[in-house]
Amino acid sequence: MTFDEAFDLLLKHEGGYSNHSADPGGATRYGVTEAVARQEGYTGDMKNYPLSEAKKVYKRLYWDAMRLDEARPEVRFDLFDAGVNSGVATATRWAQRILAVRDDGVMGPVTIQALMTMNPALFRSRYNGARLKFMAGLRQWDSFGQGWARRIADNLMR
Repeated sequence: MTFDEAFDLLLKHEGGYSNHSADPGGATRYGVTEAVARQEGYTGDMKNYPLSEAKKVYKRLYWDAMRLDEARPEVRFDLFDAGVNSGVATATRWAQRILAVRDDGVMGPVTIQALMTMNPALFRSRYNGARLKFMAGLRQWDSFGQGWARRIADNLMR
């Protein structure tokens, strides 16, 4: 899976504008929080945040940060989606624990090599299970749990 393919698939989860009171991210568009948009130089209203800017953010802060061009194509989207949804370091730690490598939250050469050697179907099932278990323990589960569970199920079914 390429970044462009992953980005298009991600947008099916992230949608358009949202400002849910239970979401600690506050105002978002295409899943990019206002804080991240501001950090990246956007000064306008989040309701008008451009898709082209969101794509740049996702490429640099998530895809590239997780070195996903170096990972097996079969697992790239699972890692990318989790990084977007829970943060790069958290998503990387889930992978590292499954791969039994140093749990430092950095997608380095040892983690990449371990990803390349593990059966991708086994990795995906364990990874998404770890992700779901983590999310079920979050205080926002009552508000967002059904959507998170559906998101992970959709990922497993692709």
